[in-house]
Amino acid sequence: MRILLAALLVAMAALVGAPARAADMPEYPDIEIPEVDYGLSGSFYLRGSAAGNLEWAREHISTTGCVCLPPTSPGYGYSVGAGFGYETGTGLRVDVTADYLQNSGLSNGVNTLHLRGGVALANAYYDFSFGGDALSGGWGAYVGAGLGGAYYQTHVTGVGAPADGHGFSPVVAGMAGVQYDMGTVVADVGYRVMYLPQISNNTPGASSFYLNDNTVHEVRGTLRYRFQ
Repeated sequence: MRILLAALLVAMAALVGAPARAADMPEYPDIEIPEVDYGLSGSFYLRGSAAGNLEWAREHISTTGCVCLPPTSPGYGYSVGAGFGYETGTGLRVDVTADYLQNSGLSNGVNTLHLRGGVALANAYYDFSFGGDALSGGWGAYVGAGLGGAYYQTHVTGVGAPADGHGFSPVVAGMAGVQYDMGTVVADVGYRVMYLPQISNNTPGASSFYLNDNTVHEVRGTLRYRFQ
């Protein structure tokens, strides 16, 4: 009986002392854990483009030794293409593109060139966002440059037209434009100029012709789809 009474007294003392001890304990402030900022992230993307173009050449030469009549009117045409790229999230992005190009109408008043072919380029760009960082969305702009090559086929019409032919030319390109970032999809309208040092039918004999310092000017519309 004495043991039971002692146990009851100990339990009652613990119940009475607990609030006092709780009141003596210090209050600790709430700790807020900040969110971790992992910085901007990059993403891969697919792109598709369509453009209208204008072609011009500085000089027309034939293998007969004549510096022939220079072009008097430009050629007009179009291009369509696709590509695959990666954007780093810091404004820098790179891609590779392949385009089918067609152009007709470049003329010296006697002969007219009809050109078609494929252009492959490796490109680098820098994106400027009007809203802050490179991935903030909304309106922005970009500049870029590309290097690659073109395989083409030529067909010339008119008096004494030379034979059809084909050839390869290195290509240097420059790009600039405006874009609208919708998150998964980015749409842009831009200008691209491509420089081809020489276009020729590469046919031996008197039927050969060479067009030096060729430029193709394009207004392009592009859609990019991000893999996020």
